[in-house]
Amino acid sequence: MGIVNVTPDSFSDGGRYTSTDSAIKQALALEAEGAAFIDLGGESTRPGAEGVSEQEELDRVLPVLEGLRKESAVMISIDTSNPKLMLEAAKLGANLLNDVRSFTREGALEAAVATNLPVCIMHMRGEPSSMQQQTSYSDVVEEVKSWLNKRMQVCVAAGIAQEKILLDPGFGFAKLLPHNLALLANLNKLTDLGRPLLVGMSRKRMLGEITGKPTSEREVAGIAAHLLAAQRGARILRVHSVAGIKDALQVWQATEQALNLI
Repeated sequence: MGIVNVTPDSFSDGGRYTSTDSAIKQALALEAEGAAFIDLGGESTRPGAEGVSEQEELDRVLPVLEGLRKESAVMISIDTSNPKLMLEAAKLGANLLNDVRSFTREGALEAAVATNLPVCIMHMRGEPSSMQQQTSYSDVVEEVKSWLNKRMQVCVAAGIAQEKILLDPGFGFAKLLPHNLALLANLNKLTDLGRPLLVGMSRKRMLGEITGKPTSEREVAGIAAHLLAAQRGARILRVHSVAGIKDALQVWQATEQALNLI
């Protein structure tokens, strides 16, 4: 899953793809690198980020979605908590709703049900502006697992078919480095929930804390982290740059196939 942030303030690529043309160009470039999904977002959810108005988010995302759909049949994910954007994006050909707030905003769950699209629910506490003040866990893996399971059941009860639900442990969202590492090391425990796992660690602070590298120099660390996640059961990797992780996955998969032939 290749990330295209149509925002001025995202932590990694904020301001780079704020025009419709530049965002579409980047999405097509990521598809050419091998992305199966393009994840379009119009609101930054970095730690400390403030929200944007409903109309501003619509104005950022919908023209890109409409233009990209004319250019490509790639699967398009919409990174939003905005109910109106969910509904409008579905009309324009979106394939997945990816909500870091897990459809808890007023009207979001009902909108997701109405679209009949697959959804991704992610573990987070509070809002992006305050989530890093809510990082106390007794057992982060079990608490995240339990929370995802409960939220999944709420979505199912509301009318979203369980087979249309993806789960995201929310690396970096209301979590410190030890929590992120515990989740990565034990990601296979979350596969017990029976739904595909989507993970995103691309260029995140956790990688900088491990390597000492700035945001712009975390690609190699990101490839390593996402490869570990795939080995532990992740099925969708949300990244800013697709080519490197695609190569790493191909080497790993070829090795696994060779082992199976012995």
